[in-house]
Amino acid sequence: MIKSKLALSSSVIILGICMYLYFPFPNNLMVGARSTFMSFPISNQDGYIFLGIIGSVLFIIAMILLVIGMKKYHFRTIIIVVIVYGLLPNLLITIYQETLASGIAAISYNGNGKCKFETVSKDLLNGECNLVLHNRSNEAVSFELELMDSFFMEDEVRMESLMNLAGPKSITIEANRKKSIHLKELLELSDVPKHIEGGTSENIHFKLIDGETTRTL
Repeated sequence: MIKSKLALSSSVIILGICMYLYFPFPNNLMVGARSTFMSFPISNQDGYIFLGIIGSVLFIIAMILLVIGMKKYHFRTIIIVVIVYGLLPNLLITIYQETLASGIAAISYNGNGKCKFETVSKDLLNGECNLVLHNRSNEAVSFELELMDSFFMEDEVRMESLMNLAGPKSITIEANRKKSIHLKELLELSDVPKHIEGGTSENIHFKLIDGETTRTL
């Protein structure tokens, strides 16, 4: 079944390099990506991302070497490798968080957070955000949460970050617990020059802050 050990070994090494380039820990490196390929951001609001393009090319080369190294079952092998490549980083992160991680490094986020903004009157909005965080460590973790604007907003119009106007959100999550975070604020925006008039956003991003340590999720 193996045609070339050299090609297969090279493929594994290159895939390891690809995973290292954009390993999603401690920060989510896909934040702000407008186009992606596998785990690589290809472009963002500033244009094309050179390292992401290199990673994409390396991944394709790795797949070609994988095919060269196998005598048969090419399609089946590629599908299996792509699935493993996609699942392995999160599995490794979970193992690390449940064994060695502490503080905000042990916090995980499923990416399903949502925010909703409704107009009350001119320059006055109701803002509401919901997300779920999981503390995978054996100790309680305390931190501040700071929401980040969507990078798809044009002209630097503020949206999710408006929730920060009311001050830092201090949160504590007990050991080995999931916690639903519900934020609700009445936002006075007369001093904010660029902001939305209302709307919703999904898959929101934010920072966890613990002293001088931060994580972007």
